[in-house]
Amino acid sequence: MALQENVNERTSRQVAEAARETEWNRPSFAKGLFMGRFDASLIHPQPSPTSSQYDDGEEFLTLLTTFAATMDGQVIERDAMIPDEYLRGLAGLGVFGIKIPKEYGGLGLSLTYYGRALMLLSSVHPSLGALVSAHQSIGVPEPVRMFGTPEQKQAYLPRCAAGAISAFLLTEPDVGSDPARLNATATRDGDSYVINGNKLWTTNGVIAELVVVMAKVPPHDDGPGGISAFVVEGDAPGITVEHRNAFMGLRGIENGVTRFSNVRIPAANRLGKEGQGLRIALTTLNTGRLSIPANCAAAGKWSLKIAREWSNARVQWGRPIGKHEAVAKKLAFIGATAFALESVFELSASLADAGQKDVRIEAALAKLWSSEMAYRVADELVQIRGGRGYESAASLKARGERAVPAEQQLRDLRINRIFEGSSEIMHLLIAREAVDAHLAAAGDLASSDADLRAKAHAAVGASGFYAGWLPKLMAGPGLNPRSYSDFGRLARHVRYVERASRRLARHTFFGMGRWQARLEHRQVFLGRIVDIGAELFAMAATCSHADYLAGQGRRREAIELADTFCLQSRARVEELFTELWRNSDTADNRLASKILDGRYEWLEEGVLDQSEGTGPWISAAPGEPSSRENQHRKYR
Repeated sequence: MALQENVNERTSRQVAEAARETEWNRPSFAKGLFMGRFDASLIHPQPSPTSSQYDDGEEFLTLLTTFAATMDGQVIERDAMIPDEYLRGLAGLGVFGIKIPKEYGGLGLSLTYYGRALMLLSSVHPSLGALVSAHQSIGVPEPVRMFGTPEQKQAYLPRCAAGAISAFLLTEPDVGSDPARLNATATRDGDSYVINGNKLWTTNGVIAELVVVMAKVPPHDDGPGGISAFVVEGDAPGITVEHRNAFMGLRGIENGVTRFSNVRIPAANRLGKEGQGLRIALTTLNTGRLSIPANCAAAGKWSLKIAREWSNARVQWGRPIGKHEAVAKKLAFIGATAFALESVFELSASLADAGQKDVRIEAALAKLWSSEMAYRVADELVQIRGGRGYESAASLKARGERAVPAEQQLRDLRINRIFEGSSEIMHLLIAREAVDAHLAAAGDLASSDADLRAKAHAAVGASGFYAGWLPKLMAGPGLNPRSYSDFGRLARHVRYVERASRRLARHTFFGMGRWQARLEHRQVFLGRIVDIGAELFAMAATCSHADYLAGQGRRREAIELADTFCLQSRARVEELFTELWRNSDTADNRLASKILDGRYEWLEEGVLDQSEGTGPWISAAPGEPSSRENQHRKYR
């Protein structure tokens, strides 16, 4: 613990900054949004799959749909476990190798079809989506595919494609989004590393055959050390699964606590160089985050189906409840948002598949926005169904009604706002990219450590940047009523996004001028900046995807859905712009500080705290070994 106590805020930031990819060799639509540069050509028309990608993907989805229909999500919910026969069937279809190249035994499908497969599986039970995405989005296949040597790819990718389940182990009992405080170590010993430490919330870790472990390598004679990534066999001597965690949702998830005690692995198992582990993790997450928007899109589609059917069937005061405006408003929100959720995923995935754009911010925005909006959709579905929305599917079935797991969906979706970077962390991550150009231009002006002379010198450089940039934010094609006419009926919304993008950049500049080096601490302000950008991205994605569908002659109704969504989104954007400068942030900070100081402990009187035990909130102490310790499963 002493090592952790010596890690201050500055050190933590330096570690995170060193791992951040700062070069932008390819254009990014979302990054441009935050700088007032709206380039519709980067997302429109939406890229289409090649004929071979389409044929392979559709054939696979047909097979998967047939098999998925034989699975019962309520069995997973009841037993809190995915049955072995389900896993065997998924492995037989190649689900564990959807994105793995064909040369290594995988299906070699696109990210778009991978996401559609996740949507299908999540509609059976979200634990299935969590299993597959933890294995393939961030588990062994993706970092090995991206950073592994030819020997490592040949050793691990065929195994993963055949059904060797994998996991990604970064989080620790006292370490979440602050990797500088990582305690797990991998000490170099000749041609080996010896790993020690605990890992928490290891999705798939309870049953994984292979795991990627992040550990800190102490400096040594043959290398610089630093946070590094290692592929480790799940049944290696010294690995103990101490606990299988249980959560409010995702009842079938195989998530636990894993302890490493003198686990010796060959040096050849290291991915990349020493010190590159965090960069490997962050790079893997860039597109890996798109698995969450896919799962959220599935939830939106299912919610729309249930809400529509129930709003037609349930009659109050002589009319279906969907005909009453109070419910109709919720129904419209669910329908429009469901279409937007699908659009955000489809556009982001197709951009990633095309490989011509940098989608780091797009993927982060998609994850942030989708996880927040899907949860709102689920909450509104529960409200529309009333008492039946709050009642469990098992209880509904037991008394002879249709077993609709609305309350389960609300529980299951809640984790998406925490998975792979909580919404708060995503706000900070995206904000760092959004203000990057400002920080670069400001230089020492944005540094709390710089002296007055350095700040004066930086002011000269910053004035040159802003003199050329600010005038461009005053006018643009969004002011021309005939611009973006190729979007047809949706052109007015595209023009709004262009205008709002420039407006957003101006407000970011005002914030930079007001707070300078203190801007990074104005997390709520930056969060609102990011939320505005997320809504603008969602509107742009929805307009592009609607035009893509309409152009195929398949769903003219997509234009209607997109139009209504954009009206709803614009209202949220205007509210966020207002809240940038008219809010209770200062009072909230004062109150929070006093709460932490115990000023209002008297308010807590009159209730009982039945939390068990009197120990610390965070503990790395050993727990009880899982009954499924080291029972790794492989399916061919």
